[in-house]
Amino acid sequence: MRVKFATSLGSFVLELNEAKAPISTKNFLEYVDAGTYDGTIFHRVISNFMVQGGGYTPDMNRKPTNAPIANEYKNGLKNIRGSIAMARLGGQPDSATNQFFINVVDNAFLDKPQDGAGYAVFGMVVDGMETIDKIRTVKTGSKAGMGDVPIQPIVIEKAERVEA
Repeated sequence: MRVKFATSLGSFVLELNEAKAPISTKNFLEYVDAGTYDGTIFHRVISNFMVQGGGYTPDMNRKPTNAPIANEYKNGLKNIRGSIAMARLGGQPDSATNQFFINVVDNAFLDKPQDGAGYAVFGMVVDGMETIDKIRTVKTGSKAGMGDVPIQPIVIEKAERVEA
C-alpha cells in the first residue's frame, strides 16, 4: 500500500508495511482516507533526527484524533533513515494517534524500549526522500510553546493512496 504526500516543499511517497504493522497501517490509512492530514504541517523538525507531522494546523491548533492504538514496536521494522513511525507520548507506549515522524538518519535507539516501548515503524519513503531532506534543513524556532517548529510552515497539502 502506498500513500503520496504533496507538501509545500515537494512530494514524497510512502510504502506501508501492512503485513508487519497492521494496526499502525490501518490507523494511518484511516486518517489519510478521512483527509485528516490535508492542511496539517510538519510541526517538529530536528535536522539530525526526524521530521514530525500530522497533528497540527499552520496556526498550531491540534487536529481531532481517533482513539490511541497499540504499539507495534516489536514488528522487526527498524527506525532507519527514510522509515516512518508513529509518534506517541513519552511514558505511554500505546498513545499513538495521528502524529507520525520520518527518520532522517538511522535512529536505532528508538527500536529499544525507552519508557516501556520503542517506536513503531510501519513503512518507508520509497520516492521523494529529497523532499524530506529539504524539510529537515528548514529554519526552526518556538511557536505556541513548542520548539523545533519551522518558521515558515511546511504544509501537507494532500495525502492520498496511490498505486504502486
